[in-house]
Amino acid sequence: MPSISSNRIDYYKNFKFVVKFAGKEVAGVSKVSGLKRTTEVIEHRSGGDFSTVYKSPGQSKYDPITLERGVSSKHSDFQEWANKVWKLGDKPEMSLADFRKDITIEVRDEAGEKAASYSVFGCWVSEYQALPDLDASANAVAIEYIKIENEGWEKEGGG
Repeated sequence: MPSISSNRIDYYKNFKFVVKFAGKEVAGVSKVSGLKRTTEVIEHRSGGDFSTVYKSPGQSKYDPITLERGVSSKHSDFQEWANKVWKLGDKPEMSLADFRKDITIEVRDEAGEKAASYSVFGCWVSEYQALPDLDASANAVAIEYIKIENEGWEKEGGG
């Protein structure tokens, strides 16, 4: 019988997660894109050193995040948030006073308990798809999605 190592690590699955807007769980989110930060590289040389190029960090940027879920008549929070930035109709210019939100993405363990949590700051909707292409011969759930711009993220506990 093989011995069981106490150093074994069981990694969290990518299908157990919860998304929260202002501390309230967002219903039905089925897919969240990854959290990615990129830092520009600044190359420079010293005048007396002809062969070496030095590298320093420059500005960092955070990639947009997309959230997807099934279209439902019961949930309108994606549309309401997207309309804070722009709305067609009687009052097309919206107040941008509260269009930014901080969101939380929680990764859950096998028991459904919070295992890791990421806070994403200064989020706003730059793209909203209310309805996908429709196809009478398809066999799939209609998906709506939002693309969220953000000003950075941080793992709870700093780990």
